[in-house]
Parts: sequence; C-alpha cells; structure tokens
Amino acid sequence: MSEIISLTTPLKYEDIAKLRVGDRVLINGVIYTARDAAHKKMIEALKSGGKLPFELAGQVIFYAGPSPAKPGAVIGSCGPTTSSRMDTYTPELLQHGLKGMIGKGKRSDEVKKAIAENKCIYFAAVGGAGALLAKTIKESEIIAYPELEPESIRRLMIKDFPAVVAIDSYGNYI
Repeated sequence: MSEIISLTTPLKYEDIAKLRVGDRVLINGVIYTARDAAHKKMIEALKSGGKLPFELAGQVIFYAGPSPAKPGAVIGSCGPTTSSRMDTYTPELLQHGLKGMIGKGKRSDEVKKAIAENKCIYFAAVGGAGALLAKTIKESEIIAYPELEPESIRRLMIKDFPAVVAIDSYGNYI
C-alpha cells in the first residue's frame, strides 16, 4: 500500500507534480465549498469583469453543500457532490488559477484536458461519508452568495482531509 501524502493549501504545481492517480492524500489548510449555482455566479462575474469572492490562484474547491451545523458544531455533514455538474464551468476557472477540486464521480473529456493543460488536480472524496469528513473541518465561514443557502461559498479550514488523486496533473485518470 502506498504512503499517504500530506498537502497544504494553497497548492503549488511542485506540490502536485509528484502525485499520480490513486495516491492517497491528507489535505490541510483552507479550501472553499462551491456547487453548480455558485460556479454559475463566479463565471458570470468573470464574464462581466466583476470580482470573485476569493482569489483562485492555488486554491481548491470542494464540491459540497454542507447541512446546517448542530449546536456547538463547526459544520453539519459535509460530503462531496457529483462533480460532473460543474464540468461546464471548470475549464474557465482552471484558466484563472484554480489548482484543485474535490468531489466524486467522473469528469468530462474537456475537464480532463483542461486539468492537464493547466497543471491542476482532481481529488475524489468518499461519498456517503459527510459526517466523517466534517470532523476534519475546523472552521467554516460563508464568504459569498448566502442566498444560495447550502450552496453558498464557504471558506473551510481543514486538517487531514482524506482524498484520493482521481485525475493527476498529467491528465491520467482512474
């Protein structure tokens, strides 16, 4: 069994160039949640010359819409959603500096090509394990689009978030 690799965000190409499909990682630092409604708003902002809610360079987006937190908890259940729903928006965000994505499921050929061209990475997280993944989230703050409720963009501080490389920076995929 391969060793588990620790990564810290923001990601640099040197961090992900050594990763290959199937490698297990523990991600630490800040990541952002965003689903399709938030992606649509970000693309609209880019097209209109507006400002994005966070700087994309080196960042990781987790395709998740967390459930409400119970009293005293940082966040509710927070598992990955189906990544293909973001495929129409992904190539443009990668061109603007997004370095990684966390989700579940397959990606389109266009996204695979954009990941290789932009030297980015796609991680898969275990679906159905949102309660377990939430334990790795130490801070959660809504930073944009609160009207989208669970689909708003959140800034998460994570420690040892488990994932697997599903598409590496060379375009190889599971």
